[in-house]
Amino acid sequence: MRSSPQTLPTLSQSPDIARPPATPWGLVIMLGALTAFAPMSIDMYLPALPEIGRALQATPEATQLTLATFLFGMAIGQFLYGPASDRFGRRAPILVGIAVYVAASVWCALSTSIEGLQAARFVQALGGCAGAVVARAVIRDQFSHTETARMLSLLTLVMGVAPIVAPVLGSWVLTFAGWQMIFWILALFGLACGAAVTLRLKESRSEETAAQARSESPLRAFAALVRERRLLGYALGGALNGAVLFTYISSSSELIITIYGHSPQVFGWVFGFNAVGVIGASQVNRMLLRRVTPDHVLRRASLAAIGFGVLMTLVAATGLGGQWTVLPSLFLCLGSYGLMAGNTMAGALSIDPRRAGSISALMGGLSFGAGALASWAVGALHNGTALPMAGVMLTCLLGSAAALWFMALPRRGGTPGTA
Repeated sequence: MRSSPQTLPTLSQSPDIARPPATPWGLVIMLGALTAFAPMSIDMYLPALPEIGRALQATPEATQLTLATFLFGMAIGQFLYGPASDRFGRRAPILVGIAVYVAASVWCALSTSIEGLQAARFVQALGGCAGAVVARAVIRDQFSHTETARMLSLLTLVMGVAPIVAPVLGSWVLTFAGWQMIFWILALFGLACGAAVTLRLKESRSEETAAQARSESPLRAFAALVRERRLLGYALGGALNGAVLFTYISSSSELIITIYGHSPQVFGWVFGFNAVGVIGASQVNRMLLRRVTPDHVLRRASLAAIGFGVLMTLVAATGLGGQWTVLPSLFLCLGSYGLMAGNTMAGALSIDPRRAGSISALMGGLSFGAGALASWAVGALHNGTALPMAGVMLTCLLGSAAALWFMALPRRGGTPGTA
């Protein structure tokens, strides 16, 4: 769709934007729960990291590695379930992944060494990633480009409950039980999601998608996808923006509890407040998509995110205002994820809907991989201030905007390049 610099695409100009259909809330809640495996598994156990280290007689570095192994497991597992969902259907890979997740959660609860917990967390991630990668493909099976972006924003609304509730729940569990109880609760969460999928999720993969998957190997499918310039731009743009969120998640307890000296309970409230910001931004995006295209939102949001990243880096470097300037600018940076995540995913899925599962896997794998590398970089640059986190976030935001503007977003004439 072509628009002049002065004219926004409006309802009357795009049938894909006009008159959104009624929201299938049952499907949204189910798929939102499936995408919540990662935030539940990460955020709920963050308050328990010090206790886990003491109980298993592990160093802080070894304890922190349980998070890094989980992120790498999430990245690797995406590339297994995406092609499988294209070839075998959406339901079966989800159920297999949930079974692996539940078994690994029990393994985590029974671990008696930090090495065992690290291995269990990796396997837990290999199972947990199935829900997110296949849920995105299910959305693309049933909705158009703009409606996919709207639906993914709704999934963020449901999934976003996890970062609000999980840290508070984790802190509460630690008050009344040991850290092992957190993993027993995660196992029960997995069982509940498995029951919902078994009873309520209908198969949505098309015959065209199945035929395409049968005609090529997964490696050939991924090779074809990475040759698509626009798709790769959306994927890198979304992954690097997502790395900002993972950087924050991996650094948040160190920043809020150790550097700024707050209690674990205050950490839970700050973490939840930032999650509300991400959710709020995703719902602003959903409302904007009633008037403008996903690409238009991406143009503006990517530039605003750079501005917020520069602001946070400057206040972190100068120390001006301390936590009272760093935390608000961090809140704004994280909000860019809510504005961009659904739109980058919808843009990528619109390039080749026949390979929706593989595209979802590529997007998710790149996102978790970039997040793991960004988290490692913050740890390597650690100096007892917020500056390493801010600098890594700004670098990711610059890379995200570059990928979107120079590879993914159409020119005014309709081809990728400068917007």
